[in-house]
Amino acid sequence: MTACVIEASAGHEDEDVIAPSGCTLTADGAYGARLASAGGSWFPERWTLDGPEPYAVPLPRNQPEEPGTEVQPMADGRVLIHRVVAGRHAFSLLYPTGPGTGELPLGAVECPDGTARLRLLPPAPGGERAYALAVGPRATSVWLVAGGAFGPERLAELPGRCSGGVWLDRSGRLLALDRETGGHTKSVVVDLEAGGEVSPLLQIAAESDDRLLLADHDSGLLIVRSDAPSPGQDRLGWGVLGSSLPVRFPECLRVRDCSVTPFAIQPGQVLTPESCAVALRVDGPTGSWVGVWRPAERRVHHLRAPEGWLAGAGLWTPEGVLRLPYATEAVPCGVAQVSPPPAAAPDPGVATGPLPEREPAAPATPATPAAEHSAQPADPSAQPADPSAQPAGSSIQPPGSSAQPAGSSAWPAEPPAPSAARPVPLQEAPLGRLVTN
Repeated sequence: MTACVIEASAGHEDEDVIAPSGCTLTADGAYGARLASAGGSWFPERWTLDGPEPYAVPLPRNQPEEPGTEVQPMADGRVLIHRVVAGRHAFSLLYPTGPGTGELPLGAVECPDGTARLRLLPPAPGGERAYALAVGPRATSVWLVAGGAFGPERLAELPGRCSGGVWLDRSGRLLALDRETGGHTKSVVVDLEAGGEVSPLLQIAAESDDRLLLADHDSGLLIVRSDAPSPGQDRLGWGVLGSSLPVRFPECLRVRDCSVTPFAIQPGQVLTPESCAVALRVDGPTGSWVGVWRPAERRVHHLRAPEGWLAGAGLWTPEGVLRLPYATEAVPCGVAQVSPPPAAAPDPGVATGPLPEREPAAPATPATPAAEHSAQPADPSAQPADPSAQPAGSSIQPPGSSAQPAGSSAWPAEPPAPSAARPVPLQEAPLGRLVTN
């Protein structure tokens, strides 16, 4: 199962601020963890999700936790907790011990200048290790904070301010970060087993801000956010890791007066990224709901979220069922099963099947009027008139009981789509040939 709880709004926000999900899930969906409240105080809570019925285990300590405390489930059922104590970032593992809660201190990270901000990265594949990102004024560090031999260990340091955090392989070696340098943000890959070696991952245009939001290990589907097609406005787009095809920006992913945040990709769709279902959190004036979109379709299915949904949390089964954790007074630990409409036949103009070898990039044209913008590959024999139109480093080689019946009732009406953005020349995103095994 694939899940991700990083949230990235389509608006302009401080990129270091990550809107918290109500619950963080392990990469395989076996466990969840969250801060629960009772009587105005906060305490960690572990959810077990891989049994016949989900259940929660409270893990309170001697005193309540601060609201900004971070928790993350591990593969063995323990919960990593990150507290800020006297300016130091302390990490411990919590676990149930009969009627009480045991705690294993792991150590602390101290930021010398006092200006760095440290947060946990999304759960790593395997769930045996946990990582954190410390963002300072001029540099960013990646820390191993659980699973090491000698407490917290700094693995890499990158110039610039980084945000995001997406795992690109199943071993937890390749980490994608969004790095801001020179006034623009581009996605890079950090090889944690090669001394933190950094390689470029995503650059759509020289002046654009390009960020990676989600990645699926099976299909190679990538969900990105960029202002390249609409300068000054962020757009959601999709590409395929290792493909020569450009990033596309479907018009249907723009929902008027709403923020759209992808949070999970359907796994198991090997070699068919266009058929992967992508779960979206849609926040609008009337509340939050769930959207489901597939690259092969040019529409978003809008679904009601279950009552008490821990908004932004969820994961797909390979069979295409979306599992959404929720908590209400009647059901303090529940998982709604959402079965969206089946995939329709691919629309004309959407790439399917084997991916071709790399071709030179050309100016963008809409795939269909007011439907989708992309950088279309040109004839292999044609050369761009301006040599600078070719992206630098275009090939990358990093070192080797439900609140709703089935939760599937449709939203009453599709929100209106805005008018099409003006097509602009885009460069092909250099996603190609990233080795992830």
